[in-house]
Amino acid sequence: MKPRLPSPGFTFLLALTVGGAIARADDWPQWMGPGRDGIWRETGIVETFPPGGPPIRWRVPIGAGYSSPSVAAGKVFVLDRVVSQGAAKPPNPLTRLSIAGAERLLCLDESTGKTLWSQEYPCDYTMSYNAGPRAAPTIDGNRIYTLGGEGDLQCRDIDHGTLIWQKHLGGEHTPMWGFASSPLVEGDKLIAIGADPDGVVLAFDKNSGKPLWKAVPAKEPGYSSPIVIDAGGRRQLIVWNPQSLNSLDPQTGEIYWSEPFTSQAGMSIATPRRSGDLLLITAFYNGAMMMKLDGAKPAATRLWKIGGKSERNTAALHAVMCTPVIDDNSIYGVCSYGQLRCLNAQTGQRLWETFAATSADAGPTRWAAAFIIANENRYFLFNEKGDLIIAKLSPTGYQEISRTHLLDPTNTDPGRAVVWSLPAFADRCVFARNDKEIVCASLAK
Repeated sequence: MKPRLPSPGFTFLLALTVGGAIARADDWPQWMGPGRDGIWRETGIVETFPPGGPPIRWRVPIGAGYSSPSVAAGKVFVLDRVVSQGAAKPPNPLTRLSIAGAERLLCLDESTGKTLWSQEYPCDYTMSYNAGPRAAPTIDGNRIYTLGGEGDLQCRDIDHGTLIWQKHLGGEHTPMWGFASSPLVEGDKLIAIGADPDGVVLAFDKNSGKPLWKAVPAKEPGYSSPIVIDAGGRRQLIVWNPQSLNSLDPQTGEIYWSEPFTSQAGMSIATPRRSGDLLLITAFYNGAMMMKLDGAKPAATRLWKIGGKSERNTAALHAVMCTPVIDDNSIYGVCSYGQLRCLNAQTGQRLWETFAATSADAGPTRWAAAFIIANENRYFLFNEKGDLIIAKLSPTGYQEISRTHLLDPTNTDPGRAVVWSLPAFADRCVFARNDKEIVCASLAK
């Protein structure tokens, strides 16, 4: 079934309006792509992988991290972690210690992988699962915005990495799993998620860093990245934290509507997913909720909310870090133990599930992951084993077309080797990273 793609005219307008974060149509300048919607709109992409896998353009050593790469203006940007010599890593990844080191922003030449510049700053880690930064860089024109794992928000120029302004968004304590929300550019504003209990949603002047407003008081910020949608005749900033799903006026921070949804252990992670008048969120412990957007005003009503008896005994969809897809009247997403599931979008009823794209013969595996990106009438799935899969997803089932191994899983914090980073798709290539390297492979037909 073909993903619901905008018309060419709308795509052009999107390139002009979505956060100002698009340099070229074939860039991937922010979290989940140009529209922050997980759709790769390039054509001329392979139908199946060639024997031996796609041509590797380059591989470059980097440090550890979960942060997705971003690609713009012929450059690849990636955040990683440099641990100080002799710094001890806790044997239990959930243990919180102060670990000395630095965060680093690398700028690579897209064609060759050559390092054009790198900038690093001291950053001792206090979070659990402390491999490295989480949030993807956001490129807007000649500037790049990053949010580090301990809450360091920075604006730099893309030519040399010169620091223009910076803020620290941490509160009294860094969240359990650090700061993971990718910054969002909306017009002349930069939207970021911080740890101020008086307002976790923060707006800054993107050029100067001047604070403009803060909104949504909350005990903790969660880990989900915000999106902006057009609905009910308004631009709506959609923010999901562990207490509620919220819609705000991105210009003023005024709350249009808010729907309670408690996420146990602060695990609001996946990005809210919008399709037409539907808006979906889903969490590991607490299941999924679908909202129906009002067409006449900035408002929404709950269509359904479905939980489960436990993290193992789930009914609808209990996603962890992988954002699901809504295609026509179907939802495709990875549940709590690696089940790739299809649900009816109107009711939340499960239609099918499979482990083929995630843990395969190993069966139920806690937090098993596969990131899903739409391209034309099929999907690219990148799983935690480092495999890139081309598949058709429909209400009748999962149809795998082709699979290749891009890079090895290197992070062992969950008790098995994984790669938990969404790749970037740009210039008919895929850019994927683990804790040791970043690879660029051509996917041109």
